[in-house]
Amino acid sequence: MFGEVLRHFREAAGFTQEELSNKIPCDRSQVARVEAGTRVPQDTFAKQCDELLGTGGVLLRLWGRIDWYPEVQHPDWFERRAEMDAKAVALREYQERVIPGLLQAPGYAHALFSQIASGAEVEERVRARLSRQPRFLADGGPLYVAVLDESCLRNAVGGPAVMRDQCAHLLSVGQRPNIRIQVAPAGLFGLVRPRGSMSLIELPDGRWVYSESLDRGHFNDDPTAYARHTQTYDVLRADALSAPESAALIGDFMEGYGEHEQAPAEHSDMDQEQLQRQQRRQLHRSGAHLDEEQLQRPRRRRLHRSSPRYPRRRPRS
Repeated sequence: MFGEVLRHFREAAGFTQEELSNKIPCDRSQVARVEAGTRVPQDTFAKQCDELLGTGGVLLRLWGRIDWYPEVQHPDWFERRAEMDAKAVALREYQERVIPGLLQAPGYAHALFSQIASGAEVEERVRARLSRQPRFLADGGPLYVAVLDESCLRNAVGGPAVMRDQCAHLLSVGQRPNIRIQVAPAGLFGLVRPRGSMSLIELPDGRWVYSESLDRGHFNDDPTAYARHTQTYDVLRADALSAPESAALIGDFMEGYGEHEQAPAEHSDMDQEQLQRQQRRQLHRSGAHLDEEQLQRPRRRRLHRSSPRYPRRRPRS
């Protein structure tokens, strides 16, 4: 239904899918999948389309009335955690290596699951993961604080475009009044980090420490354990970058991944220059003579590194 309405307004405004995606901005495939009913959009996507297509807010209102995940199936070992997310009054997380599921953009989640599954299974897993997000992204949602190890931003998933969009998504959701995102920098000495990723889940009737190993969730409601992990988390959060400082660092990473997208074109320029040098060497070996203008080497354009530009450390205020 949402896809059909979106297509109607897009065509009425005279936009192609590619033109609309360029204005949002996002990949054209995202618009195509939303219109086909195979990709669940974020509310920010609906709001942007409303503004670009002049719908008067129809798409966002429709988005809020649709049950996007009526028959989602989580893995058996994760079902209990998903039920806790549906009831939590507060959630505090520390995450290493990958962006936590509640903060993943659709493209990032798709790229992540594509590493371990294929076809319809990928789409089902993505739908299940994104189904946990609306409660935290809604107005009046529960408190959600996420401290991300810098490795979450450096660990490239799916390519520069996916990582750029994921960083943009973090900056967007981090502006919500109930969500705070902080980064624990890799080079900041003295940080005491938990031994691994963990969640501190506050329910109406209890408090739990949650962690994961390979395909298994671990739940602990022992008050002593909860207090110990809470202290470690609170100290880390106090010593990590503040939310505004973290947003600036995430923005630097987003810019770096955006620049890295332009690297292939500049690689092509360099390849052409190398070919010209090779041809000149062959001419020299064959005894041919080139005039000064022909021997002048073309000015080398700057070549991006093969990895994203890492931002400089920002001084703590």
